[in-house]
Amino acid sequence: MPASMPTALPPYVPLHAYLVLAAVLFSIGLFGVVTRRNTIGILLGIELMLNSVNINLVAFARFSGDVAGLVFTVFTISITVAEVALGLALVILIFRVRRTAVADHLDLLRG
Repeated sequence: MPASMPTALPPYVPLHAYLVLAAVLFSIGLFGVVTRRNTIGILLGIELMLNSVNINLVAFARFSGDVAGLVFTVFTISITVAEVALGLALVILIFRVRRTAVADHLDLLRG
């Protein structure tokens, strides 16, 4: 093998790469939830956090050879879809009533 040929990459991505990716994605989502004032931005941050959980579940299922992680991922994705649909419907309803989507201005539940 000549010295100019590149060496082959490993045939798999190590587990820690998935965990680092999920941690970064979760951190970005948490930062979005904490710092955003717009309700759509908050929902997007929650979506990123749930997707990082899905990455962890799939990574652990792949490396342990167990199907349970994939089953939990399917349930988590279905819950995420329902959360997005319900959250967007609530945001549209609140925007129609209050004419704002800023989370600081929403005080509908205060007595």
